[in-house]
Amino acid sequence: MKSSITAIVRAGFCLAGYALFSYAQTAAPRSPIDSLKQFSDSIEALSARVSSSVVRISVTRYAARDETDTGRTSLVVGREQVVGSGVIVDPEGYIVTNAHVVNNALRIMVSGTWRDESAPANPDQTVANTLAQALAAPREAALVGLYKELDVALIKVSGTKLPALPFADYHKLRQGQLVFAFGSRQGLGNSVSMGVVSSVARQPDPDSPFVYIQTDAPINPGDSGGPLVNAAGEIVGLDTFILTQSGGSEGIGFAIPSSLVQLAAAQLRKYGHVHRQRIGISVQTITPALSAALALPRGSGVLISDVLPDEPAEKAGVKLNDIVLAVDGRPIVNVPMFTTAMLSHPGGQNVRLNLLRGGEQLSIDVPPIEESHDADRLSDLINPEKNRIRRLGIIGIGVDDKVADLLPGLRGSYGVIVAALSPSSTSTSTELQVGDVIHEVNGAAISSVEALRAATEKFKRGDAVALFIERDGRLQYLAFEIE
Repeated sequence: MKSSITAIVRAGFCLAGYALFSYAQTAAPRSPIDSLKQFSDSIEALSARVSSSVVRISVTRYAARDETDTGRTSLVVGREQVVGSGVIVDPEGYIVTNAHVVNNALRIMVSGTWRDESAPANPDQTVANTLAQALAAPREAALVGLYKELDVALIKVSGTKLPALPFADYHKLRQGQLVFAFGSRQGLGNSVSMGVVSSVARQPDPDSPFVYIQTDAPINPGDSGGPLVNAAGEIVGLDTFILTQSGGSEGIGFAIPSSLVQLAAAQLRKYGHVHRQRIGISVQTITPALSAALALPRGSGVLISDVLPDEPAEKAGVKLNDIVLAVDGRPIVNVPMFTTAMLSHPGGQNVRLNLLRGGEQLSIDVPPIEESHDADRLSDLINPEKNRIRRLGIIGIGVDDKVADLLPGLRGSYGVIVAALSPSSTSTSTELQVGDVIHEVNGAAISSVEALRAATEKFKRGDAVALFIERDGRLQYLAFEIE
């Protein structure tokens, strides 16, 4: 019986071997050219899909001009044109870019393909199609909000069903992963380059609150705000700056991680700014020298270098020179991890700090204080188009009984609250800030958005204007000339 089973097994192996031999003889091996073509086709399809979500941003703003032959900076201020990039992250027209691209903008113009999201991407990128995209009419964008510390901004153009790119999971990013940088390098829109992730986390300064993705994918001036995407066409980062001695790409580019961009964009869309929760401490990186000098129990990590008086951390028992081990259960080994943990902490809950004090580990719950903005309570009342006052470059909300109830303590029960800044080429530089209440224009009381719009539209270029405003509970005038 045993010999029969052995014979059957041997026969099976012989048949399997013969089948594999026959397949090897008949199946044509894939040539290197076929493999390269398949790789090229994949990149082509990816570029066609991603490019329709990438835009060229042209910004007009004021800047100092150097008009002397000696190279000294003059006091002459004139308009300048700045070019950057952005990426559509929501079909309703929301675009993420760098804050430094759109900061102090008088006008923001956005150029793109504007393909309907429901329409399939066309990988057939002919010369005619590419030139047609370059000549497509731009759209004016409104600034939704800035987060200068992270260098992220959110702008919005009109339109629906625009092709938006999803965010990748930053925690799945790995060194050596293939990535593609899209943007408008040197002003040339719809450009793409390829490279790998050189490092998933770089910290320019030991105490910098954020980390960046390093890539060797060529990034050049004009690419700022463009997306760094993976092979799946997901945003892994936002191209932000390069290290260079020549002024061009030297293979050392940096992008803001997708997790931070996504967090900032969501808050900018909802509030126009990023909510900050503070507990009243400052932290810094533990270096070997600092550890040795203070005889700390650890040679690395995050040290509490300041505890502000009468703030939540002090009241909860946090001490100077405590070492932060974890925030809300998340291990903390550097300052960026601490910053991210605080930014993502859910509102209305205590921050749990796991600390090392001397040789003792302890856990302290600290109730955070959220830095409030008056404009937060007015967000539901804003209609960007209906409430826009172009001459002043603002979006305003008229003060009525409902608004007055939301903002107790107003010095006057009439006027227009500046809910957001929305400068354009036709607006005048006024130094208005979000939260200001405009009570009068040249001595005339203002009762509504319509009244403010009508009053400002009457002015001609060169006319003097004095806005009587309320700012942080104090009354003052803002005087300027119409441009």
